[in-house]
Amino acid sequence: MALTKEQIVSVKGRGFLLNRGTESFSGRIVSIGGQFSAKDLKTVAECSEKYGNGTVIFTSRLSAEIQGIPFEKIPEAEAFTAERGLFFGGTGAKVRPVTACKGTTCVYGNIDTHALAEVIHNRFYVGMKDVKLPHKFKIGVGGCPNSCMKPSLNDVGVEGCRAFKPDLGKCKSCKVCNVAKNCPSGAVTVENGKLTADRTKCTKCGVCIGKCPFGAFPKEAPSACRVYVGGTWGKKQRMGTLLSNTYSESEIPDVIEKVMLWYKENGYAKERLGAAVDRLGAETLEAAIATNDLLDRREEILSMPIKEK
Repeated sequence: MALTKEQIVSVKGRGFLLNRGTESFSGRIVSIGGQFSAKDLKTVAECSEKYGNGTVIFTSRLSAEIQGIPFEKIPEAEAFTAERGLFFGGTGAKVRPVTACKGTTCVYGNIDTHALAEVIHNRFYVGMKDVKLPHKFKIGVGGCPNSCMKPSLNDVGVEGCRAFKPDLGKCKSCKVCNVAKNCPSGAVTVENGKLTADRTKCTKCGVCIGKCPFGAFPKEAPSACRVYVGGTWGKKQRMGTLLSNTYSESEIPDVIEKVMLWYKENGYAKERLGAAVDRLGAETLEAAIATNDLLDRREEILSMPIKEK
């Protein structure tokens, strides 16, 4: 008997999507920022062999998608993975699985991306799993401006950077400036023996930190985070708007929640965050997240119905 539309819809919110041309489903096992232990991967493989067709595809949101699961086997697959601490999900008009690059171990990483992604995952993907938003809400964490995880193409993208102030008075006018030589954005140059730093070009990537032997770019430069909002990629593309402030890692969860609450209060049904930002103005969003008003009204905002045009 052919599957009904109701049956197909009933499992979509649980992370199971119909495979084209079949009556089987792909089930998405959600990771925390892309991390799976060896034990987790054994569970994924065994689940795929027992309930799917033996094929696993890793999605762009870093979930492990098991293909070919028959509809009647979905409850068994869910129970099998849940017993081992893994869960299907990752669809719907709500917070999607958090992605993160390997900035924790990467030589260019300015922040502990995996630790931050876990905090975000638990607070939002898990803690707000029942919160309905106007549209999907994607969060990405990148360790540096190399942008491997493309944080600027997420609804909220966090990018690790270094907060520093060059001490140009310590410049010795070296014939070959090690800082200018290594600066990937060309923000640091030497003209007529004088070092200049163009902050409009600087991405705060941190590559220059410690490169000057005389301390013009000191080694003691704390990590910080830049935040992009409203990025999308696909049929409609929008580069995320870079917020004017930088934040500490500990501040990031509150910043994300403020943006999410602003979106919940102001976004129309099926309108992505970027479209709402363009409609109301980035300065309106920035003003709203500069205070704790949104957090103070959290329960009120979460209880509001989604606005309709």
